[in-house]
Amino acid sequence: MNESPARAVELYELVLDNGRSASPYVWRSRYALAHKGIEFTSVPLGFTDIPTVFGGRFKTVPVLRDGDHVVAESWVIAEYLERTRPQGAVLFGGASEVATTRVLDAWLQAEILRRLFRLYVLDIHNAARPQDRGYFRESREKRLQGRSLEEFTAGREQHLPAARAAFAPLRAHLANFAFLGGASPNYADYMVLAALQWVVSVSTLPLLAADDEVLRAWFTRSLDLYGGLGRDARMRPLFE
Repeated sequence: MNESPARAVELYELVLDNGRSASPYVWRSRYALAHKGIEFTSVPLGFTDIPTVFGGRFKTVPVLRDGDHVVAESWVIAEYLERTRPQGAVLFGGASEVATTRVLDAWLQAEILRRLFRLYVLDIHNAARPQDRGYFRESREKRLQGRSLEEFTAGREQHLPAARAAFAPLRAHLANFAFLGGASPNYADYMVLAALQWVVSVSTLPLLAADDEVLRAWFTRSLDLYGGLGRDARMRPLFE
């Protein structure tokens, strides 16, 4: 990693009560920075801290401060890093790969992240800092049209088979390649890996089956990237 002290990089990220980084979008940026070989300082925030930084300019994290430049949102950050650090390893192999990866992102939102929210929203609440739980509950229950988090996640085990089946396209690809990017990881891998980092940060219900060997092998390889960036003793089990 090759950042100079004169151009310090800070990543503002959402943390849980145990201090672990939790947001899937923050994890995308964490892996993008590692991929580009950029050292950064973590600035941990709880849900209720986010409006207190940068004059309330941003409603969500990640936010990247790169010297005098401040950039928000994971996609914008990835494209900013690609543009401003051309000497580092590429995240995208050109504009066409950016477009294709955005299709994967749309699929992740519709088929994976939506299902993960259904399974783990109460776990997120319970893992958050105590001072953030009231805000989290109120904002998410408003989104759920007044249903409590407990009501929404009741009987969640019955939704596990559909959630597991939704990963089928990834299994089909990873049966033939080490990574979604082929022989080496790219931003597509980081998007999926980030979603699973979110799960293992909060989950009290393993997402994947014990015999899901294709995803297990890919997840293990991915956790080993960048000196084990994704490994953490606070991780919850991903597999039964």
